[in-house]
Amino acid sequence: MAGAGKVRSLMALSPQWLDELRMRTTLSAVIGRTLRLTKAGREFKVCCPFHNEKTPSFYVNDEKGFYHCFGCEAHGDAIRWLTDQRGMPFMDAVKELAAEAGMEVPAPDPRAAQRAEKRASLHDVTGAAQQWFEGNLRSAEGAQARAYLGRRGFSEATIREFGFGYAPTDRQALKRALERFEEPMLLEAGMRIEVEGKDPYDRFRGRLMLPIHDTRGRVIAFGGRILDSDANPNAPKYLNSPDTPLFDKGRTLYNLHRAAPAARQSGRMIVVEGYMDAIALANAGIDEAVAPLGTALTENQLELLWRQVERPTLCFDGDNAGQRAAMRAISRALPMLRPAHSLAIVRLPAGKDPDDLIRENGLAAMEEALANAASLLDTLWEFEKAAAPLNSPEDKAGLKARLLDHVEAIQHPDIRALYKRELLERFSRFAFPPRPPREFKPRGEWKKGGFRSPAPTLSDEARDRLTRAMQGGARDALTRAVIAGLVRFPDQILPHEDALAELARRDQNVGPAIDSLLEAAETLDLSAQSTISLERGLPAPPEKTSFAFLDEGTDPGDAREDLAEAVSLLVERPALESALAEATARFERDPEGSIADQARLRERLLALNERLKRFGRKKAAAADESES
Repeated sequence: MAGAGKVRSLMALSPQWLDELRMRTTLSAVIGRTLRLTKAGREFKVCCPFHNEKTPSFYVNDEKGFYHCFGCEAHGDAIRWLTDQRGMPFMDAVKELAAEAGMEVPAPDPRAAQRAEKRASLHDVTGAAQQWFEGNLRSAEGAQARAYLGRRGFSEATIREFGFGYAPTDRQALKRALERFEEPMLLEAGMRIEVEGKDPYDRFRGRLMLPIHDTRGRVIAFGGRILDSDANPNAPKYLNSPDTPLFDKGRTLYNLHRAAPAARQSGRMIVVEGYMDAIALANAGIDEAVAPLGTALTENQLELLWRQVERPTLCFDGDNAGQRAAMRAISRALPMLRPAHSLAIVRLPAGKDPDDLIRENGLAAMEEALANAASLLDTLWEFEKAAAPLNSPEDKAGLKARLLDHVEAIQHPDIRALYKRELLERFSRFAFPPRPPREFKPRGEWKKGGFRSPAPTLSDEARDRLTRAMQGGARDALTRAVIAGLVRFPDQILPHEDALAELARRDQNVGPAIDSLLEAAETLDLSAQSTISLERGLPAPPEKTSFAFLDEGTDPGDAREDLAEAVSLLVERPALESALAEATARFERDPEGSIADQARLRERLLALNERLKRFGRKKAAAADESES
């Protein structure tokens, strides 16, 4: 066989060994010996050495380990550069790079060489089969297949580009056409089926045929769509080649060899459910689409996608099956997430696939859907929220458990912590929504008799909590004063409900007293003439105080304004202190960001303390004026 010597040399090297060699080789350093590279973002650029050009279109990407020319489509890794640009034999190129990387070239393996020769032979089989299928499409037998392609709206250019063909219904047609290949080779290539007790027969019959290529553009397998389902109702609509020495469906993405160059130009990679969807997008002008081959996305396929772009877009059908496929892909991706690498998800209208959307609404509708793709986290939240009824506390607890199960699957510690925080915050807002604001009537309506106050129902426990807070249980004078002010003006409790609830959450010392005020606010006497202390025997505020809203001589309207300012100051301080503690705690993980946040928060705390001092001095001055 031609080239067998090269194949034997190749097969001394496992794919894993070659991947390690590429990983240890800095491509820009290898190419930089010959060309003067210019930095361009994360890549390097230069005028292409393979064709004449004045503006650089040749890019070198060390992170992904390849070079690519957008002018002549030259593409390859460090080995390919030495063989194509310097004309070195393959093994000489490998040996030179291995010596620089400190790696020892493995000794030849005769069995590996045999396997390589067999693979080369199987490529001959699949290549010959592809030529035969394409010829059949143009023959009289291919009329039904051509009619189907016409109904799908595929252009002649698309039909040629993707290599559509036709497999006739005759069970032995391919065997006769490829008679130069022995039966065992046809069986191993997946072109024929052998059943015990029966003669072998062609795998693909009466189907529109599509070749499946590897990343080098070689035909390695086929997919076939049935054209006359009535003739064989039990036959699958789509049929793919089985796994063979050439083809591993879990490690192959349909159309990747075409989509990868397009993705490098557009910056996006689109994953659709099937190869007909990928072709429909290409037919409409979107070339960067790939598809798995009859299975959910695998870990290997995700890695293939991330080698092209950092955030591939999953675009599955809008039906339930499509959404389940998206969730299976997300479940596979969660343990693999790493910084800057994620997924985007497009949710198409119910019952629509990409081809439907383009034919009915045009390419602009598809582009809009892609532009509005949701994040992985958003999709995870929406899917689980809609997965089951959420009518009871038990239902909601189940939602939380499902979300945390997903979080625990994430291996990267920082990403896991961020997902957990974000999902739990969303869950809390959903499961514990803020109480709706209550309607308050102006004091004028109270005096007119338009407000009827309910009987006071402050519990003994609540009264004890407030007593402790007002007698010194709260941590400082402002806190004690605010609680006393709310006792004196209970009509101000509910207008400040959100701020007080936040204070109770952040400050455990004052939390019970605040909770008591909020719980009792609906049933207490809220009239301007009566306070909690008068109704329930709570201790009166100190006679001498620097807070005018506690002074009996202060106008009630002015007192309520001062109390509102005091509540604002009281709530803001623990929030800043908590944020400062969080910034300090993450110093080891993010020293630069931590120091910057600490400085900013300390500055805000100083400004807040100055406001507190001015507030206290102002109130004290007002009290002195009233005494004089």
